[in-house]
Amino acid sequence: MTQRLLIKLGGTLLDQDESRLRLAQEIATIAADPAYQVVVVHGGGKQMTRFLAERGIESRFVNGLRVSTPEVIDAVVKIFAGSVNASLVTAFRAAGARPVGLSGLDAGLVDAEILDPALGQVGKPVQSDARLLELLTREGYLPVIACVAGDAQGAIYNVNADQMAVACAISFRASKLIFLTDVDGVRDGAGQVRPVLSAAEAQELIRAGVATGGMQAKLEAAIEALRRGVGEVLIAPGATAGIVESTLKQSTAGTRLAP
Repeated sequence: MTQRLLIKLGGTLLDQDESRLRLAQEIATIAADPAYQVVVVHGGGKQMTRFLAERGIESRFVNGLRVSTPEVIDAVVKIFAGSVNASLVTAFRAAGARPVGLSGLDAGLVDAEILDPALGQVGKPVQSDARLLELLTREGYLPVIACVAGDAQGAIYNVNADQMAVACAISFRASKLIFLTDVDGVRDGAGQVRPVLSAAEAQELIRAGVATGGMQAKLEAAIEALRRGVGEVLIAPGATAGIVESTLKQSTAGTRLAP
């Protein structure tokens, strides 16, 4: 039976040519295997911050989310759905895959609504239609999705890439959601990487203030994915060579979350 995988890429992994090309090759190898149907979701916050700074626009964050004014939304489309998406698509093409660059705007792939008026056009995913993903993966294409969403009225939203990945994973009915990150995994109060976590244990790390910031956001996204039917979630170190294959082989790299 075909296994559906949703892989989320972000952080410095996208920013450095070496890691981007290596991960593109690793993911392309898996995507070429008929046993798997693969979808990729990506962020690109570091590139976005640089782009805004070069234009004299200050990046303001509230609870880790970028306040998204109209000029920031213009940059979101240019950077996430433009240059970052194109650089990933070309990397996958060079690795032998058949990538298709997308955003949540395409065919209503991910619709969102305002998360908090104080954040401007920051969106919270409310609906995802995976029919386009199913059509593409069935025909051997690799969807590469930027974290930009919309709605039926024509609005554009900046969406947290982890939340975007969860929305797509749920509608695509992924058996695995893999977050490839800059960190080794989820650390407990003693600073040790936990190879396995239950959803309840992940919630306790958040409640105790051990998991904060970006890791808190990832764990909350993981818990939501598990609650909505995704089989398991992995938070794995994208800088480790061979990480994509090892996440499919019950390796000890990173942290595995199960219901």
